[in-house]
Amino acid sequence: MDKTDEYYMALAIKQAKLAEAIDEVPVGAVLVQDNQLIASAHNQPILTNDPTAHAEIQLLRRAGETLNNYRFPDTTLYVTLEPCTMCLGAMIHARISRVVFGAFDEKTGVCGSCQDLSTSECFNHEIELQGGILEQECKELLQKFFKIRRKNYSP
Repeated sequence: MDKTDEYYMALAIKQAKLAEAIDEVPVGAVLVQDNQLIASAHNQPILTNDPTAHAEIQLLRRAGETLNNYRFPDTTLYVTLEPCTMCLGAMIHARISRVVFGAFDEKTGVCGSCQDLSTSECFNHEIELQGGILEQECKELLQKFFKIRRKNYSP
């Protein structure tokens, strides 16, 4: 496993913990270009009343402001959970070069788990994908969060 990938995934995990602290699903993301951190973000759909406010979407919005562009070639996006359809689509439009994720998402992940849209020929941009970086840490963070929620909200 690449130490650089582990380092940036650890930063994404810190972002996920920020989401958890505000009672959001603990997913965090960071964007890197030339070994420089461009932007970081975490889930905020509940706080913002915005179903599109996933960590990746928040990250892309911040990166656009930072880079003054809507395209981010030669970047790597690190996220603690395998992207969903919406987020992968946004990454394709943003021309992200590489996506590295932690935990696999058997329910909504579209980078190999539930579906594999990354191999679809209907897109005009290809993203290099790598999953399972610091997978156990990412997975445990999510499992702990949902275990507490189920306990607190069960009749």
